[in-house]
Amino acid sequence: MTLPMKVALINTSDSGGGAAEACMRLLKALQLQQVEVTMVVQHKNRNEPAVYSVEKTKLDKLHSQIDFFYERLPFIAFKAKDRSVRFAFSTANAGTDISNESVIQDADILHIHWTNSGFLSIDDLDKLIRLNKPIVWTLHDMWVFTGGCHYAGTCNHFEMECGNCYFLRNPNPNDISHTGWQRKSKMLSDAKNISFVTCSNWLGQVAKQSTLLANASVQAIPNPIDTELFSPRKMDEARKKWGIDAGKKIILFGAANIADRRKGLAYLIESLDYLKNYPGTKNIEIVIFGKNKRFDTSTLPFPVHQLNIISSPSDLAEIYSLADVFLLPSIEDNLPNTIMEAMSCGTPVVAFDTGGVPDMIDHQQNGYLAAFKSSANLAAGVNYVLTAADPAILSEAAREKVLRDFNNEKVAGQYIRLYNNILNKSTN
Repeated sequence: MTLPMKVALINTSDSGGGAAEACMRLLKALQLQQVEVTMVVQHKNRNEPAVYSVEKTKLDKLHSQIDFFYERLPFIAFKAKDRSVRFAFSTANAGTDISNESVIQDADILHIHWTNSGFLSIDDLDKLIRLNKPIVWTLHDMWVFTGGCHYAGTCNHFEMECGNCYFLRNPNPNDISHTGWQRKSKMLSDAKNISFVTCSNWLGQVAKQSTLLANASVQAIPNPIDTELFSPRKMDEARKKWGIDAGKKIILFGAANIADRRKGLAYLIESLDYLKNYPGTKNIEIVIFGKNKRFDTSTLPFPVHQLNIISSPSDLAEIYSLADVFLLPSIEDNLPNTIMEAMSCGTPVVAFDTGGVPDMIDHQQNGYLAAFKSSANLAAGVNYVLTAADPAILSEAAREKVLRDFNNEKVAGQYIRLYNNILNKSTN
């Protein structure tokens, strides 16, 4: 039984980036289960009645922009080691106090998601915690338990107290990663009202290795997906619409920003160079979607169709459906929406065996898990899918995995059980 409850989902924006998309999908999934839920954001971009923006005036929007630049520019100008990490580390030293907003005051449960880029500072988060309302905090990356980085890579400093951060120009034991860790330690030290959720089993295991969350309540609940919206379309019709030859083997690659260092563009390039030496690959073409400012796709060894940014979910479903395989060589990722979307459309996925990817891909059953950072094995995986004796078996297995594990009802049910449990505890 679901207890009467008002849930406030809190995220920087309602669109743009994986966390925003995942949070919006959870909003829809909870609404289908009759939960009274509002998404509280800084930036509202969609015409969605259940999204509440704290930017009510032009002055509010100006304040948000100032907070964004106040947090970001000093880091980029004086702290970041180079351009590649300018968005990989968030100090959360500027933001907006939302603790007195009516939607926050009226909520029975505060459900925090991704709040960086100038939305909530650590002080603002602390004010939410001090309201003593039950809090669910879904981690979309590692930021909550690090000194500021979103993905730590090979660094394990978060297992102690951070410091000597390799993202910084001048790392030292008392650098901003160490002071950031200390601020979070203080914020979380007396926070008995928080239940942490990770979108993948991998992130849950890593969180428990950190000093900040070692003794916290942490469980894994995946992101949901609308399996009717992201569903298989007729390949020949989709190819005709998007100008793709029906007789070609199509490899699809896409991300919000394909140049994001975490998405592994270098490994994509290397793997395709390996793939061109396989027999029977002259019939291959590449389709790429996502923001691309600097990558020259003409350097790839196969013809390329570049579709740029695709914002329509229906268009995305068609693009996934026209491909024979989706290739995502991410080197750091939690539970990539693109992999789930592709599989929901019946498109097998080839990706590295890292992060939360193994939660979705079952090796050689609905896709291929390549050895981490092995471009040669990535190419072998693409070849495995493209030369499958019965491609329909892989396709059906990919779709079935999503229908079974990531559908709206199942994921919403997991969150509702968590909400009920913490509400029961808070009233006893």
